[in-house]
Formats: sequence, C-alpha cells, structure tokens
Amino acid sequence: MTLNALKPLGAALALFVGLSSAWAQGYPNKPVRVVVTTVPGPLDAFARSVLEQMQRRLKQTFFVDNKAGAGGNLGADAVAKAQPDGYTLLFALDTTFTVNPSLYAKMPFDPAKDFVTIAVPVTYSQALVVNSNVKANTLAEFVKLAKETKMTYASGGNGSPSHLTMASFLVTAGIDMTHIPYKGTGASVLDVVAGQVDSLFAVGSGVFPHVKSGKLRALAVSGQHRSSAAPDVPTVVEAGYPTFNANFAYALLAPAGTPDAIVQLLAKEVEEAMNSPEVKALNRTADYSPTNFTQPQAAAWMADTRKHWNEVITKAKISLD
Repeated sequence: MTLNALKPLGAALALFVGLSSAWAQGYPNKPVRVVVTTVPGPLDAFARSVLEQMQRRLKQTFFVDNKAGAGGNLGADAVAKAQPDGYTLLFALDTTFTVNPSLYAKMPFDPAKDFVTIAVPVTYSQALVVNSNVKANTLAEFVKLAKETKMTYASGGNGSPSHLTMASFLVTAGIDMTHIPYKGTGASVLDVVAGQVDSLFAVGSGVFPHVKSGKLRALAVSGQHRSSAAPDVPTVVEAGYPTFNANFAYALLAPAGTPDAIVQLLAKEVEEAMNSPEVKALNRTADYSPTNFTQPQAAAWMADTRKHWNEVITKAKISLD
C-alpha cells in the first residue's frame, strides 16, 4: 500500500480519535444507569460507595439498578444489549465473566466480545473454616482427617465462589468431601456454626466474627496474601499448596463499542474513588484488597481468570445440574 493510499486511513483514524475525545469531554451530561447484578449486599454496597465518589467528581447522577439472577447473567445481558454510549454500565462479580462461561451450556451474551472491562478495583479471598468440634487445627490436619473419614462442606450454592474455592482445593489436595449447597452464603455459615456441616470456604467478613467467638476455627485463606482481619491465619499456599490461588473480584464494565475516551475517563474516576477515605474504610471493613490495576491490566486479569476457572471447573467436574 502506498503512502498516498494510507493518508485517507490516517485521516479517518484521526477523525475517530477526535470525535471520541470530544464525546468524552461532554460526558456525562445526563444520569448514568449502573446495573448491579446482585440484590443489596456486599457488591451493591461497594458499587454505591465508588459511584458516590464518581458523582461528586463528575457532577452527574450515577444511579443503581439492581438486576439479580442466573449468576449475574440477567443483568449483564441487559447491559450487553444497551447503547454503547457510556450511559449504561455494569457492576458485577467477576464470576459472571470468569466462571459462568464454563458452567452454563449457553450464555445469553459473549463475555469476551460483548463488553469492555473498565476496572477491576478489588479482589477478595475466602477463608476455610470448620466447626469448633472438628478435630483439625491446621490445614494439614484437615486434609488428613478428610482422607480418614467422611466429611461435608457447605457453600452458598452450586457455582458460587465458596463452592468453587472448595472444589478447587479438593482437587489440589487430592481429597473428596460431600457438598451441601445452600441458597446463599449466610445460611451455609449458620449451619457450619451449628455443627450440621463440617466446613466451608466463605468471605472472611462473614465468618471471622464466629471465629472470634470460638464457634468456628479458621484454617487458611484462599488468596495470595493473608487477611488483614485475621493476620495469624496462613494462606493455603503457605500451608503447603504452592500452586493454589482462588481470588474473586468486583468489576465495572461497559457494552463493547463504548468510546475508549469514555472508558479511560471512567477507569480514572474509579482509581480516584479508590483513594477516597470512604472507600478505603469500606475496603478495610470488608477485607477487600485493592488491585491498583490499569484499565488494560484489568481486562487482562479477566481473561486470565476466565481461563483459570475453566481449567478448575473441568478438572473438578462442576456443573449446575
């Protein structure tokens, strides 16, 4: 291709970049709808805290529309079909994009092609806890006990983070346990506290109060770092399983085709929100770990994590049936 032939292409590209930038300069000039894929709870609280900071800086309303169901697929599908103009966004658990593609035979949208990742601001791990009557004080003793006797574990439901984390650990440790799924993590925690189920992996903020009261015993955390809420509890890696890692995250996304200038502006606003005293305080309370990802790093994390969970789900033979 000649230099003269390239000139129109270059002019068109410059025009596109110019229009995209101009579009972002006037954005947002009307309220922004943010679909949150859960009922009010941890994700909803985090999303609202971040969006409140964005509202202050951008001087425009960011309003939450809770649309739960099908592991986040219902809310995500609604956003996938929205106009890619920056006025409909999605705050979701990463599992909608990293786990669901391997659990659902058919997805209503393409997780890789129908969205652009704006930010993955925080990750969080799960804590392995056992009822206080279970005769295991360390992860090694837990594995030994599981090899010697029949044990049970609870979860917040098939395909939930608590289920995936334990299923992944069972494969890693070479042990087998009976899965008792619940409709939500809260009920599963209560039954482990009551001794009706032996163990579970759950978000630390939901189980550490019971550990402090002596009703549960914490053996390990699933992430790469110890929990600031329970610094004496080792990671699964420290306890002897160097390849294990089960982190989950919250993610802000937009429909594919959203102008890059708007995507970058929103990514910067999330970064600013994460530095606010209010969001920092929430992260400490909820035991979330800020990622400090750039927008490209956030997109790469989603893609890599989707591959990771596909391998775990295949090996563990997890299904929603």
